[in-house]
This record gives sequence, C-alpha cells and structure tokens, in this order.
Amino acid sequence: MMEEQLGRCVASWCPGATGVVEAVRLSGGASQETWSFDIVHPNGTVGAILRRAPQGYGAAPGRAAGLGAEAALMQLAYDAGVPSPRVLHVLQPQDELGIGFIMERVDGETIPRKILRDDRFAQARPKLAHQLGKVLGGIHGLDPAQLPELRRMTAAREIAELERDYRSFDWPRPVFELALRWLRDRDPGPSQEVTLVHGDFRHGNLIIGPDGVRAVLDWELAHLGDPMEDLGWICVNSWRFGEIDKPVGGFGAREELFAGYEAAGRSVDPERVKFWEVMGTLRWGVMCCGMMQRFRMGPEHSVERAMIGRRSSETEIDLLRLLAPRA
Repeated sequence: MMEEQLGRCVASWCPGATGVVEAVRLSGGASQETWSFDIVHPNGTVGAILRRAPQGYGAAPGRAAGLGAEAALMQLAYDAGVPSPRVLHVLQPQDELGIGFIMERVDGETIPRKILRDDRFAQARPKLAHQLGKVLGGIHGLDPAQLPELRRMTAAREIAELERDYRSFDWPRPVFELALRWLRDRDPGPSQEVTLVHGDFRHGNLIIGPDGVRAVLDWELAHLGDPMEDLGWICVNSWRFGEIDKPVGGFGAREELFAGYEAAGRSVDPERVKFWEVMGTLRWGVMCCGMMQRFRMGPEHSVERAMIGRRSSETEIDLLRLLAPRA
C-alpha cells in the first residue's frame, strides 16, 4: 500500500522514475512517521527518506517548528554547504500522504555506541568536535531573511517553560530547584546576536561516516535565539555516553569545538555556553521526568519510557558537578 502511494507521488515530480521499492517504516508514533525507500530510475536507484504526519495530524505540537519549516531549513542548509540531506519533494495535498517531505538518504551511522567505539570511526573521532564547530558556524550563519517563520526563544522564556513543566509533575527534586535558582540568578539576558538555533544538535541527530560528519538531521526544534545554546547542548553529559572526559559528544574537547566554530568566522562566549550547558542538562532531566510521568499515568506503560525516566537521576549528578564552585 505505502509503496503504491509513494510510487504515484514520486512519478509526479521525478521524471523517468518507474516505481518505489523497499519501503520500510523506521520509527513509529501516532503523529509522525519516518520511512526509508528506494526510487527506481533508469539512471540508477535513489535512496530516499519520507518524514510525514499522516492526514489528520497536521498541527505541530509544542516546541516543534513543523515539517514544512523543517524541510525549508534543511534545503537552505544544503544550499549553503552545511551537511544536510537534500530535500527532494515537499508533500502536496494531491499526494495524499499527509504533511511532510521526502529527502535524499545519506549513508552513515547515528548510533552513539558505534560512533564512539567502532574501529571504522577511529580516524573520524579526533576531528569530529572541530567539524561540528564548523557545522554550527554554518547553521548560525544562515541568512535570517531566508528563514521560515520560527518561534523566538530567550533564556528567560526557557527557564519559565522548564519550571512550568517541572512543577506540573508535582515531583519535588531539590537539585532541579537548585538549578532553576542558579539559572535565574545567572541569566545573561538576550543575546546581542539572534540566529537560527538547531535546537537538538547532538548524537542521534548527526550522521557520521569514517570521514566525519555527513549530515545534520531532525531540525524540528529549530528556533531563533542565542547561538551559544547549540554549543552548550552538544556538551551536555548525557550525550557523552560514558566518555565524560570528552565534553563534546564523548569524542572531543570544548576547545576543539570552539576552534571549529571560530574557523567558520564566528565568536564564542564560553560563559554563555556554560549557562546553556546547565540549561540543557536541566532540560533533559525535566524531559526524563516527563517520560516517567507518562509511564506512570498510562495508558501505554512503555518500558522504554520507564528506562528514560530513570535517567533523570543521572542529570541530578551532572547538575551538581556543573554547579559546584570552581577550585
């Protein structure tokens, strides 16, 4: 059924395409789906990915920018030379596939354990932090005039939203209270420069090959704000997967990340990065609590949600380390 629908859709915008094969759903969820498939063409098979919200699920929830904005951002990044999949087609009503887009499939790995440990990535690991700094420099340098409509976030608004979400659980956690107070006391105020912020720049949303970074995925949390937010988020300890002595994704140092960012012609404010690292750590902790809350309340008592929920205690340890006075 899906291959037939995709085949009709592809035929409308890809001259010469004779069909679609190997359509496999990669992820689930009531409101969004990801499919991998191959476009059969006389000039060679084209690997593709469909991201869509099926018909009836058009609204972008909460913080999400929406699939239309995500497609526009990915194409802008691709055109600017930022490693991003090329968008092949934005779904139209006549496609009868819902809201979403089709992009070119990029070969590589997204699983952190493999990226951090497998021999095939041994040559890439030492240069990843610098590469990611350059990639973020490219993202933050995209022309604001060309961006789709996005929400604007400030540190004060982020703190308020985190506190609201945390208190809605009615699950007191003293370390979270401490972190909220620390953030309020050290809010650096609005950034002098407002740029595109990816919003979820970390392991799992990066395709890595033996040669390094190949693509940035999942732009759904993109917004306008302080560019230092992205640099802080990639340094959150939860994305190091045990390699805690390498703050950038478990494979590099902050100095390497900053050097790559500056090589892209941009400036780093380390104190603001530290602020956003604390914010990101608390944000992930609150998100973990939300997963546990959904597990407890049901109706789907997913073991995965419970496992993620337990990780909230890890973020408390991370926060205490970050907030401890420097010697």
